[in-house]
Amino acid sequence: MDNCIFCKIINRELPSTIQYEDDRVMAFNDINQEAPIHVLIVPKVHIQSVNDIDETNADYLKDIHLAAKKIAQKLGVSEKGYRLINNCGESAGQTVPHLHYHLLAGVDMGTKLI
Repeated sequence: MDNCIFCKIINRELPSTIQYEDDRVMAFNDINQEAPIHVLIVPKVHIQSVNDIDETNADYLKDIHLAAKKIAQKLGVSEKGYRLINNCGESAGQTVPHLHYHLLAGVDMGTKLI
């Protein structure tokens, strides 16, 4: 998608601090941090949201979760804990229409969901 900010980061048209990358997934620091560690994990193909996951692209969910594990280990938070969040749709807080997960850590977040 031509004007997707995450596609532009993936294509290196916009700068970002990359925390992880393989042939299917990229992870980079969120510019609007909500925790000391706030990394966005995205598939390298444009999938708008979880609502657009189907049999042809569902393996990206596996790739994202495996990447989250590696990122948490790299950043030293895998043992203490981290939160992995996906917002699907505008009412849920999805502001960029490209499937992405937030890996948040570095602060005690407790058990509250909202």
